[in-house]
Amino acid sequence: MTQLQIAISVLCGVAALLVLVQVVRDRPVNKLIIAVLGLIEAGLVVHLVLGIHWLTGDRPDIPALTYLGYLVASLAVLPLAWGWSWAERSRSGTAVLLVGLVVVPYLFVRLHEIASSAS
Repeated sequence: MTQLQIAISVLCGVAALLVLVQVVRDRPVNKLIIAVLGLIEAGLVVHLVLGIHWLTGDRPDIPALTYLGYLVASLAVLPLAWGWSWAERSRSGTAVLLVGLVVVPYLFVRLHEIASSAS
């Protein structure tokens, strides 16, 4: 699952750079960014399924609700940020999407910490 997290994080970085250009230009999100967000979100759905499958294994020391919460949060962050940026068509609205793209890799770090601390 780590390779998937790295791939999604790289895509988040690419999307963050694209969004940063839009923030500097004071423009709303364009179709290319929306396409990359869709790709990231598809990867996050796969990540959720794999994470739940991993969690259902023999892992009694993992705080399951916390781990599941981070999995679901990683899936929910980008649609919420995109919705905010769509509703607020200004520089600050686009910047919210930038923050969401930074939060997703951070949630992966937390997932890794939770899994490592219980091992």
